[in-house]
Amino acid sequence: MKFFQRLKYSLYNAYAAWKGDGFDFSSWMGKTFWGIDNSTLATNETIFSAVTRLSNSMATLPLKLYQNYEMKQNSASDVLINDPNPNMTGFEFIRNLETQRDEKGNGYALIERDIRLQPSRLTLIHPDYVEPVIERNSKELWYQVLGEDGNRYYVHNMEMLHIKHIVSSNSLKGISPINVLQNANDFDKAVREFSLKEMQSAPNSFILKYGGNLDTEKRQRVIDDFKRFYKDNGGILFQEQGVEITPIERKYLAADTLVTERITRSRVANVYNMPVTMLNDTEGQSYSSNEQLMRMYVDLTLMPIVRQYEQEFNRKLLTPAERKAGFYFKFNTKALLRADTSTQADYYTKAIRSGWLKPDEVRQLEDQPPEGGNAAKLWVSGDLYPIDMDPSKRKSTNNSTNNED
Repeated sequence: MKFFQRLKYSLYNAYAAWKGDGFDFSSWMGKTFWGIDNSTLATNETIFSAVTRLSNSMATLPLKLYQNYEMKQNSASDVLINDPNPNMTGFEFIRNLETQRDEKGNGYALIERDIRLQPSRLTLIHPDYVEPVIERNSKELWYQVLGEDGNRYYVHNMEMLHIKHIVSSNSLKGISPINVLQNANDFDKAVREFSLKEMQSAPNSFILKYGGNLDTEKRQRVIDDFKRFYKDNGGILFQEQGVEITPIERKYLAADTLVTERITRSRVANVYNMPVTMLNDTEGQSYSSNEQLMRMYVDLTLMPIVRQYEQEFNRKLLTPAERKAGFYFKFNTKALLRADTSTQADYYTKAIRSGWLKPDEVRQLEDQPPEGGNAAKLWVSGDLYPIDMDPSKRKSTNNSTNNED
């Protein structure tokens, strides 16, 4: 009871502060706050591709509130899934939160509550303006937020969604993947600039040979004639007696740039913990089916991220009483693992015949309305029997007995 009273007091103080005039964080969204976007994310197409893949995947996954495997709805699920704030849909909220995490290493969203302490609004906060701190006496985590007015505000950890990458020792903030990729970005940028200079440089160079018995004045005349001929004739040169012109061949090898790009894609894929195929690098990659590739992506890349989101939502958007009653948020990762039509049909057939999936549940998975009646029942194949069933009651035994009679 004492813990609940303390938590309620903390939430009430935070709620009262946010509802003050000019302190509802609504003025934080805008051009002045975000500034001009010249970040690495906006200037590096490989990192942009990786972040887009992750953020779109998380935003696309169906998110539902369940109670003991049955879908439910309450104020928290409505805010999170449908209307997080007046400026965003649920899709955009999840995608922007994941983009912050993948760009800055941390994604923050302020939880605003109504008079019943139920979530009423989720507002994204720029990671550069948030700093986690530990309160000296209680040892609880708070977030120090720098407001647009220059003041500092403190938000209890139960009122701030914090999605992050892994953290270093004795730290509370996630490590930015873009900072980890700094050396790779510098190398990639240097190669690109060098390649661009090579392509933009003069296409031809020459070795000009003339007799060694020419004095200074005649040598200068030969050089001047060479320049004039090259300029006046569009690069066409006339080789005269006593003068030999040998072109210097300059080759730009596009393969060198391709190798560098493959190295960059591999490093970006490693940092973001995803198959390099997801960044359109298929050389040397072999998958028996698209389902196998997606399963690797889901298992190795998305599942840790999904688990972090689910636990953060469950802990901070649901009350202890709701969690004890069996409520929980869950992303449906199977939405990314759908096979081709033939394989999917075989999967459903085996599930129905084995008695662990109802026909109506299959219809719902295929976005069809349930029929009810027998379609809402579990069925079992006629050639299967419980192992402890009396053999005399099996259909084959009865048939043989009838035939003998």
